[in-house]
Amino acid sequence: MSDTILQITMTELCQSHNITQDLVVDIVEYGIAEPIEGDQQDEWVFDSSAVHWLKKAISLNRELEIDWVGVAMVIELLRQKEALLRENKNLHMLLERLS
Repeated sequence: MSDTILQITMTELCQSHNITQDLVVDIVEYGIAEPIEGDQQDEWVFDSSAVHWLKKAISLNRELEIDWVGVAMVIELLRQKEALLRENKNLHMLLERLS
């Protein structure tokens, strides 16, 4: 199994998704996505998970016109749902082994 983590710089992220640095900064400030590296904003590096949540947040904001506070709450609930689904799956696998 590989431990490779896909990474993207702030500049690459903005260029590839046609978004501004200010938008990314706003999303980070709301706790929706976090850089994994970099002290200064222009040095930030994001992993694929952060990019996933960033893209989802932008979609919620643009398509459903949810403000950033609402988007942050929705993202947190989606993360909790994913964690519960993973835990449920693991418990089902454990039960199957014990049966």
